[in-house]
Amino acid sequence: MKRRDFLASAAALSLFVTDAWAARKPAKAAAGKHKGAAGKAGKSARKVASRNDRHKGKISYKPALPVAHTADDSVIERPPQGTTAAKLPPVKAAEPPNEWRTFEITTTVTLKNKSGPSKLWLPLPLNQDTLYQRTLGHTWSGNQANASMRRLPDGNLEVFYCEWPDSSEARLQLTTLVTTADRHFDVTKRTVAPERDDILHRNLQASQLIPNDGLAFQLGERILGRIKDPVAQAKAIYEWVVDNTIYDPTLPGCGSGDVRQQLIQGQYGGRSADINGLFVSICRAIGIPARCVYGMRTGSSRLFRSLGLSSDDATRGHHVRAEFYVPGYGWIPVDPSDVRRAVSMEVLSDRDSKLISLKKILFGVWEMNWIAFNLGSDVVLPGKSTSMPFLLLPQLESGSRYDAGNSANLQYTIKTRQVAL
Repeated sequence: MKRRDFLASAAALSLFVTDAWAARKPAKAAAGKHKGAAGKAGKSARKVASRNDRHKGKISYKPALPVAHTADDSVIERPPQGTTAAKLPPVKAAEPPNEWRTFEITTTVTLKNKSGPSKLWLPLPLNQDTLYQRTLGHTWSGNQANASMRRLPDGNLEVFYCEWPDSSEARLQLTTLVTTADRHFDVTKRTVAPERDDILHRNLQASQLIPNDGLAFQLGERILGRIKDPVAQAKAIYEWVVDNTIYDPTLPGCGSGDVRQQLIQGQYGGRSADINGLFVSICRAIGIPARCVYGMRTGSSRLFRSLGLSSDDATRGHHVRAEFYVPGYGWIPVDPSDVRRAVSMEVLSDRDSKLISLKKILFGVWEMNWIAFNLGSDVVLPGKSTSMPFLLLPQLESGSRYDAGNSANLQYTIKTRQVAL
C-alpha cells in the first residue's frame, strides 16, 4: 500500500470511529433520562459498596496460580485444567506387546579368604508381571545350608537369601529366566487405570540422596518457565538434564546416586544413578511422581553399541533407568543417562543427527535389552541398622563386616544369553 493510500485509510477509520461514538452518546443520554429513582438509588448503592470494598482491601480478581506444583501439592492432587492430566477418559484394558525375548541370567558366587558363618543377599528381577517384563522362574545349586526368596517392604523388592555355617568353601549358582518386550509411550492413548495413592505419594517423597524441595524446586521452576502441561514439564526437565549433565565412565558401578551433592555443588552428572536420579529429584520437587528403576543390561542394543552388552558377560552391566507418572498415561519411561553415555562412549557431538534422534527416542522408550530388579530406595537389609541408597549388587555379611559387589572376600560373575522357549 502506498503511503498516501495508508494515510487516507487511517483518516477514514478515525472519522468512522468518531461518528459512531457521537451517535452512541445521545442514545446513552436518552436511556439515562428514562431511569427511575430506584435505578439511581441502586447505582448510588453500588458506588458506596465499591468504595467500601476498596477501603476494606478487597479485590475483584484472583491471583494466578503458580505453574510449578510441589511435592506436597502435586499434579495428582490438583491436575491443571486443559492439560494431559485433566478429564481422564474411560479406562481400557492395556494391550500386551506381541514380541518378547527371553533371557537366561546365571549368577555364580564364591567366597574367598573366609571362615565362619556368612549370609548372602542377591537382588532379583521384579516380582510382579508388567507389560514389559515377566519373571518366569529361578533355580539354584551350591553348598549353602538353606536358601529362600524374601520380599523386602520397599518398592516390591525381592532378594535371594542364603547362608553358610562355614563359608571357607562357599559357592552358589542362581539361574533366572526373564522375558521382556520393548516399552513405548504413546501420547495418543490416555486410558491407563490410576495408580494406587500410596505408591504415588511414596514417589513424591524425598529419600536419603534424592531431595524434593529447596534447590531441586528452584531448579525446576527455572526449567519450566510458563509450561503447564505435566508431560511437557517432564520433557523440559528431561531435555535440561540431557543438555546439562556429563557422563563419567570412570566412576564405579552406577555412581553414588547422590543428587543432593550435585545440587549443592552445581555440578551435574556422574553415572546412571546420578543422572537419572537428578531427573527424578526435579520431577518430585515440582509435584510429578517419579522414581528410579534399578536393573541390569542383558543383551546387545539396536540403538548404540555402548547401550548394550558386547558379550555374554553382564557382571558390570548394572544400569539405572527412570520413569514419571501422569494420570491417564501411567508410568512413562525415560533414560537421559543413556543419551549422555552415548555422547561419552561413542564420541559424538551434541549436534550429531544420531544423537538428536536418540534424545527423542529415550523420552518414552525403553529398549528392553535390560531387566528391572526393583524400585527400592534407602534399603535396609534384615538385621542391619543402616540403610543403603539402593540395592543392585550382591551383599555379603560375615560377622560384623559387609561386602558389596566384587571384593577380596566376595567374587561373582553374571552371564546372560537369549534363549528360545
